[in-house]
Amino acid sequence: MTIVLDTPKAGCTVKPTISAKPRTVTVNGVTIPREAIAQETQNHPASKPIEAWQAAARALVIRELLLQEATRLEIVAVPLSDGEGRRETDEEARIRALLEQEVSSPVPGEEELQRYYANNLKAFRTPDLYEVAHILIGLRESGPAALQAARERAEGILREVEAAPARFAGLAEALSDCPSRAMGGNLGQISTGQTVPEFEIMLPQLPVGPDRFSIVESRYGFHIVTVHRRIEGRELPFATVRNRIARFLQERAGASAARHYVQRLASLAAIEGVVLETSATPLVQ
Repeated sequence: MTIVLDTPKAGCTVKPTISAKPRTVTVNGVTIPREAIAQETQNHPASKPIEAWQAAARALVIRELLLQEATRLEIVAVPLSDGEGRRETDEEARIRALLEQEVSSPVPGEEELQRYYANNLKAFRTPDLYEVAHILIGLRESGPAALQAARERAEGILREVEAAPARFAGLAEALSDCPSRAMGGNLGQISTGQTVPEFEIMLPQLPVGPDRFSIVESRYGFHIVTVHRRIEGRELPFATVRNRIARFLQERAGASAARHYVQRLASLAAIEGVVLETSATPLVQ
């Protein structure tokens, strides 16, 4: 069986087989109203309406399974609220209390934490930094002709700065369509997430040096770019990220345990309108 728990209330989703047309959905004789499924679809955007309906139906099936189990076990819970004024509904509180009572996951040990750290060192490093300057030739009109004109203009400026690198700042001040022209095109130090993706993805590939220039195309136009310096990121020590790793591994183990718990409830339930397969095959993370 393939089960993926994705309902935000239960922390999980069961992937169903369902007919092409919406059917009456029941869980142990309790009907989930069509109106409720229709309303729930807004939380499950999909390319086709039937896919949104299916996702909404399975989310409400899981919710009903958990609520029925909470009733059977006489679970009582007080809704929690956060500092921003958001408060659980009574049903959300009961589901949370049920999972807290019935689902447990092992706390990762020190050896497991260190092994995860060693196997994922790339995830625990500071981002590379780039000291960059550019001249932006913006797209002032749309269409192929405007694009070609901007490209040719950028190529002309590239030839100028390659012939006389010392002119870069002056040309940036005179010609760039970016506010950085006031600083000779200097963008300072930039790293991941500080520029548009099409610009950022090119930075590691660009040559480094005050007399090395490249053209990069982005949604804004064409950039004549010089990378003055690349500062390699550094690995963060284990002690710095230990607690982050511990939280991640415990949350992952908890989500897996919740999936198995819902899988077990589904295997014991009488469900109509949505077929929840119940193989004992281990779930893939």
